[in-house]
Amino acid sequence: MPKKNNKRGKGVKPKAGLESLPVNSDDDRETADNWSTASVLSDGGCSSISEEGAGPDESTAQENFEDKLKDCIDALTEKSAQSRKTALDGVLKALSKKYLFDFLMDRKMTLSDNLLRCLKKGKGEEQVLAAHCLSLLCIQMGLEAEDVFNDIQPHLLSAMMDKSVASKARSQCAIGLAVCNFVSCTDIDIVMKVLDALEGIFRASYRKGDKSIPSHPPEISHLHASALSGWSLLLSIAPTYLVMKLVEKHIEHLPDLLHSSDVELRIEAGETLALLYELAREKDEDFEGKDIDGLCETLKKLATDSNKYRAKKDRRQQRSSFRDVLRAVEEGDLPDFTIKFKTESMPIDSWTKKKQYDAFCLALGSGVYQHLQDNMVVREVFGLGVPIPVGAKPVQKVTKWERTHYNAAAFKALTKVRSKHRDKRSVIVNGD
Repeated sequence: MPKKNNKRGKGVKPKAGLESLPVNSDDDRETADNWSTASVLSDGGCSSISEEGAGPDESTAQENFEDKLKDCIDALTEKSAQSRKTALDGVLKALSKKYLFDFLMDRKMTLSDNLLRCLKKGKGEEQVLAAHCLSLLCIQMGLEAEDVFNDIQPHLLSAMMDKSVASKARSQCAIGLAVCNFVSCTDIDIVMKVLDALEGIFRASYRKGDKSIPSHPPEISHLHASALSGWSLLLSIAPTYLVMKLVEKHIEHLPDLLHSSDVELRIEAGETLALLYELAREKDEDFEGKDIDGLCETLKKLATDSNKYRAKKDRRQQRSSFRDVLRAVEEGDLPDFTIKFKTESMPIDSWTKKKQYDAFCLALGSGVYQHLQDNMVVREVFGLGVPIPVGAKPVQKVTKWERTHYNAAAFKALTKVRSKHRDKRSVIVNGD
């Protein structure tokens, strides 16, 4: 029986800054705050882009930034594959670093057409970059990109299912497909179709008919983890009737993935199980699943795994994740940490919210903080309201001097109150 007390503060430890970002070396390398000095198509129309110091004032810098981005968009039609990849890299950095809704509103069809051409005709890394850019375009535009989404969704789906496409590109298409559905689709039938397609990918890691655990190359395990991540993202916003149907279908089989040799897939499976239990207990607070005791035993082993044949980093990452998953399944605990950006903060207090935040981190890299501040699509997802106007006076931080004197005054006032109370007691004692 799960305990009913949600022990706030005993879930995920508070994290701030880049430590709260999921590990994604490719994205971090591409989207770090080096866009101001990033060099893209040096021999084409898309040259080095500079945000700071590009002009005498902010408006001139913004104009130069947009001019360089236009050049990158035009360069997506170059004949040279290397030129197209460099242009895609420039578009990726721009879309992840800044909120560009007004700029993209008049160019969304041109950009999506060029990106689709790269996705369909390109190979390997070019397809990876194109799929990533398409997901960023939807994050920028939200429901305003629904018409774009209707065009790109079949191509992302086709590339993900095509076994002749590189596994890394298929993985990015799986993530992109889920993110685009999440922010730009209102048709539940399309969402269900995508859920089925993603399920068809990761269930290949379920136990075989003879109960043995399948063995896949690392790139295929990464594909299955990406498909499962996208599936759980869409599950986080699915209607209750669909959630319960999928919980009943997968709650018995998902623990199979905990025995995978791939740490990424194990962790993704564990966090998906935590999400399933959270959603199921919203409907039935006594929900336990088919074999909660066996599941908890497996989770305990993973939370204390010290096998030397696993990499030290993998063991540390796995233990940290599965301690939280175990508490979620066994006791009903929820994540409890806060993301701080500029003068605002955002609590992460459920597995649903954590899954959604992780998905945006994966897509936006370090640019997620800028989008949390400015992007209306992202802010609506997390209930942050309208952006705080530029130039608004930030909350003043209390200085150490002020804090010291405040504490001294509070201590003095408390001492006086206690002294009076003690005096009254002494009078009563003496009177007796």
